[in-house]
Amino acid sequence: MKKSPMTTRGAQKLREELHNLKTVKRPNVIQAIAEARALGDLKENAEYHAAREEQSFIEGRIVELEGKLANAEIIEVTKINIKGKVVFGATVELMNVQTEEEVTYQIVGDDEADIKANLVSISSPIARALISKEEGEIAVVQAPRGKKEYEILEVKYL
Repeated sequence: MKKSPMTTRGAQKLREELHNLKTVKRPNVIQAIAEARALGDLKENAEYHAAREEQSFIEGRIVELEGKLANAEIIEVTKINIKGKVVFGATVELMNVQTEEEVTYQIVGDDEADIKANLVSISSPIARALISKEEGEIAVVQAPRGKKEYEILEVKYL
């Protein structure tokens, strides 16, 4: 199976979620199922069915997170320094050539992407346009609303 790139921060977040699911949520839902069983008839017991549904979700998420972590290629961004070249994990300061608006993005793995936090997926159009470019170059992004040009102002490895 193909390894998926992930920053150390992204892997740590997944590990924390996995730990919480296994040590807090799983025991809580097991307790809720036991309490619902004690109420009697399981056929018409809404609490029991809700707890079983939540247990199913938790177990599915645990399997999903374990799979993602097992197939992750964890990259320590702070140890990368390719002197101004945009690579996975880099934080890139850009200026829209048309509007002169500045924005900063970090290129992260698919599971870490969060546009509200300025974390863009490595497979996004903007990241694909930026990869391998250097400071001072113009990147042309094929956006849904047409082409956008961004000048790369600075590349950092945080």
